[in-house]
Amino acid sequence: MVSLQNFYNESENRKNSPVMPVIFVGHGSPMNAIESNTFSENWKKLGESLQKPLAILSVSAHWLTSGSTKVTAMKKPPTIHDFGGFPRELYQMEYPAPGSPEFAEQTISLLRESHTFADHSWGLDHGTWSVLVNLFPEANVPVYQLSIDYSKAPEYHFELVKALRILRSKGVLLMGSGNIVHNLSRLSMNGESPSWSLEFDERVKKYIDQGDFRSVVDFLSWGNISKLAHPSHDHFLPLLYSLGMASPTDEVKYFNEGFDLGSISMRSLLLENKK
Repeated sequence: MVSLQNFYNESENRKNSPVMPVIFVGHGSPMNAIESNTFSENWKKLGESLQKPLAILSVSAHWLTSGSTKVTAMKKPPTIHDFGGFPRELYQMEYPAPGSPEFAEQTISLLRESHTFADHSWGLDHGTWSVLVNLFPEANVPVYQLSIDYSKAPEYHFELVKALRILRSKGVLLMGSGNIVHNLSRLSMNGESPSWSLEFDERVKKYIDQGDFRSVVDFLSWGNISKLAHPSHDHFLPLLYSLGMASPTDEVKYFNEGFDLGSISMRSLLLENKK
């Protein structure tokens, strides 16, 4: 069994430190990892403004499991190039951040009532590293991932992550990585967003601003607009993890807004405790 001594020592040192924020990042194309644009520049600015966490727990749209939840528990997670048809430069990129077996074990313990297991075969997929190369470019913060059990309903994910809220006070930054609107079959080369794309994005924002996270969780009941915004909802579920980690004293800030190719919302938010 992995020793938790370092975990407890670090947590003790963080007792009087601020509670770590929670973020949700609209990650969009892997090209954001190597291109300088509004979205990647705002990721850099956010990283410069954040207190350095002891670890980052990423919930990426690109790691789906069925029937169980998994947690990467290796010391050196590999960089996964889980995409096709992009420039060689992107495939050559590595994000050599260490893993965190100690926090992984603690996370599994906190989720002991669910089917949650350690994983040593995944790593850091592009939903994680394409953001972190801009957010924490030195790769000096331990990173581990939590999979999404895609066989479960949205409510399950929102409730599951609540057991991990304590990690915020122990120095862990949770990052949900997906997109609030994600329909690759309706991309617009001229960048014009269809009405349903704008409406869905604004509706989600309205509920978040009102603190009505339950209505966000209930997005599948919104009818055809939900089907258009998410033909599959893998990219929406990471948002529910971020909202599930929120506390009543958190304030919401948006550090990215707008769309990429019309039907990919890049809206990203920071949930920060102001008490």
